[in-house]
Amino acid sequence: MTLQATLPRAAAARAPWWPALRFELVKMLSTGRVRLLLVTCLVAPAAFVVGISHQSSLPADTVFGRWLATSGWAGSLVVLAFAGSWALPLITSLVAGDVFAVEDRLGTWRHLLIVERSPARIFVAKTVASGSVIVALLTGLMLSSIAGGLIALGPTPLIGLDGTPLSSTEAGGTVLVAWLSVLAPTLAFAAVGLLGSVLFGRSPMGLILPALLALGMNLVLLMPVPTALRLALPSSGFLSWRGLLTRPEQLEPILLGVATSLVWAVAATGLAYVAFRRRDFTNTAFDGVGARDVVAAIGALLVLVATSALAIVPMTGGSGVDDRRLEATLSTAFAHLYRLQTDQLHRPAVTERQLATTAACDKGGMRVEDHGPGPDWRCVVTWHLPGTTATGTATYQLDVAADGRFVADGDGPKEVNGYFQVRTPLGDAPNPLWQIDGLVDLLQP
Repeated sequence: MTLQATLPRAAAARAPWWPALRFELVKMLSTGRVRLLLVTCLVAPAAFVVGISHQSSLPADTVFGRWLATSGWAGSLVVLAFAGSWALPLITSLVAGDVFAVEDRLGTWRHLLIVERSPARIFVAKTVASGSVIVALLTGLMLSSIAGGLIALGPTPLIGLDGTPLSSTEAGGTVLVAWLSVLAPTLAFAAVGLLGSVLFGRSPMGLILPALLALGMNLVLLMPVPTALRLALPSSGFLSWRGLLTRPEQLEPILLGVATSLVWAVAATGLAYVAFRRRDFTNTAFDGVGARDVVAAIGALLVLVATSALAIVPMTGGSGVDDRRLEATLSTAFAHLYRLQTDQLHRPAVTERQLATTAACDKGGMRVEDHGPGPDWRCVVTWHLPGTTATGTATYQLDVAADGRFVADGDGPKEVNGYFQVRTPLGDAPNPLWQIDGLVDLLQP
């Protein structure tokens, strides 16, 4: 009786998922495109960082680009900035955007269904396999860029976006957390790639969908759109890591970016699964779902953006860049960097409290409202030295981006911020006050 009772139960046991996942991983890693991506992610960042760190001309227009010759951790952050804008969306296109479409091009769906006998198992295996490969590629970019910086300059300290010096240990931990923070938006674009691969079949449109989406969102982020809409897009998660390089850290944009990206990842993956279960695998001429399903998927993602933006509105506390936020950020960064210049020149040490630094900013003259991004900001920084009655002043021309990042170019006096080098007792050294990178907290009340 016991044997008879256990036989049906054993026969009804489900097949394990691991063989299907292993099959998809082996098939994906056997393609030349993925192998080339792995080699590129492991070699190119290190080669770039080592090569550019010893050049006389540095990419100063990139965040942390001006510190490539002085800090071993800056190179990884430069690579991260480029990867978030272009490399990671392209990687998700080439991996997740082709994971279902390749079966349509090769006509192998019927053979795969005979082996697996479960569309759900096929979908999960392909989704997990593509996600695992993307995570491996992201890890390769991170490790390679860090290795390149350490090889070129070693674990030297780093200057944060508010002028705060970070020790080597603190900078290293911050770099690791910054790379970890972009995992969520990467998975969001990977889910969009899955959706495009299911919706468009063998059409190349599914393959390039994540890259096109990233391009469109990057254009939106360049415009002075409301802060809530900016944070409702998963692309904002590729930029919010910069808040880790200020003191105190700007954690709210990072948390919102991760949460928004995870919602996108779940929603796009769910839409891809529904579309996948609805398709007819007996039709060998399948060339993508109907226009109605494509419009419905796009509409669902637009509703997700609108809903997320409305949910974020109460958290913003403001409308973006204005003179008050800019003055507070610039004065703080100037005070930190003034102390660094003081150490270079071997002058008596001062504190931020003793300097009592303030700033007055104006955008475009008297007839323009002091609000919004643009290259026409002008700020005058004032400070006091202990034991003197005189007030120091320095002028900056600012180019402020819509995402809050700004570059302040020194406009005199020459001995403070008017030249790119300062003469120290040990020789000429880069002037930390000549150009200042900063980040305005757009969620500051």
